[in-house]
Amino acid sequence: MNAAANEPSALDIAALMDRLGREAAAAASVLALASTATKNAALAKIAVSLRERAPELLAANAKDLEAARAKGLSGAMLDRLALDAARIESMARGVEDIAALADPIGATIAQWTRPNGLEIARVRVPLGVIGIIYESRPNVTCDAGSLCLKSGNAAILRGGSESVQSSRAIHACLVEGLLAAGLPAASIQLVPTTDRAAVGYMLSSMTDYIDVVVPRGGKSLVARVQQEARVPVIGHLEGVCHVFVDRDANLDMARAIVKNAKLRRTGVCGSAETVLIDAACAATHLAPVIKELLDAGCEVRGDAAVQKVDARVKAATEQDWYTEYLDAIIAARVVDGVDAAIEHIDKYGSAHTDSIVTANAATAQRFLERVDSAIVLHNASTQFADGGEFGMGAEIGISTDRFHARGPVGVEQLTSYKYVVRGTGQVRP
Repeated sequence: MNAAANEPSALDIAALMDRLGREAAAAASVLALASTATKNAALAKIAVSLRERAPELLAANAKDLEAARAKGLSGAMLDRLALDAARIESMARGVEDIAALADPIGATIAQWTRPNGLEIARVRVPLGVIGIIYESRPNVTCDAGSLCLKSGNAAILRGGSESVQSSRAIHACLVEGLLAAGLPAASIQLVPTTDRAAVGYMLSSMTDYIDVVVPRGGKSLVARVQQEARVPVIGHLEGVCHVFVDRDANLDMARAIVKNAKLRRTGVCGSAETVLIDAACAATHLAPVIKELLDAGCEVRGDAAVQKVDARVKAATEQDWYTEYLDAIIAARVVDGVDAAIEHIDKYGSAHTDSIVTANAATAQRFLERVDSAIVLHNASTQFADGGEFGMGAEIGISTDRFHARGPVGVEQLTSYKYVVRGTGQVRP
């Protein structure tokens, strides 16, 4: 160890990460064959442990928050990092929800019989070892570990330095559950160093052990993972999410949805970053929607039409339409109908989550069909972009990829499949 930095040297990191990889691969072989009852028993114990160890989790989180404030982290970042009794209970319930899900492993997706009598089935199998690299959200430690466990995958978790104390405390609960159910502790491992070299090694030098990498964090982290990884990546760069208020929108509904989509939690990737108002209803809807946001403490950056309705609106720049603020800031623009809204989203959006507010079913259908995002909503807040809200128990993240997984990444999205073929002695002519 490097005593001066109290972190591993480059050689130590390589040895450390290789050991984690070997142990994860061995654990993955066990998990792939583990019964549903065994996996659910581990998850049940994890939930119990989270509740029993809540004081330890809060104490660890307090240390992380103190260090984060000393570094001058933003309010949005502090909100992502913070745990309280309600969030710990939410984590525990999420684990129980995952346990209650159907086990995807071994499930037959499709089956058919060929004219020669061969019986063919497509069956779900685990991906293997999943590396999850994330930043300041300590709950990801719990969500990712639990989802990997249920889907029969081993996990190597590398959390951010901001949440190191919280993640270690949560990881101890995961290990307690694994051991109670007789599963290898290495089924869910937490990289024990905050040295960024460990991330580089995961991405470039662990192809013998890691099958898939899932990044969850800011644009720079995800971009680095996508550029450097030598194994498949499930992830998204950013969540530039939109709410379009159509000419046929109910005003009270529009005000409530826009406010919730932006301000319920500004630091989540499903937070709305742009609101688009149909020019046909600007006279009645624009001022109330914008005033609702401003009065709630949200900064609004608007085009000329939006600036006219309230002196508090700041002028939007071209860059604002591309920006994921993750803060109490929103861009606002008046557009000429649903097609112009779709055109704006297509140009500036990130294919994450976009919503239309309208009472017109035909307009809603046009928006839902033509907006090519992972999640599209009608008359609902973009903050529902969440695996738990989709009934998945939890999620590792929201994928904007078009291959393998798209939208919330839950237990089914952490599986692949193989073909099982049964014959009675057939040979190919």
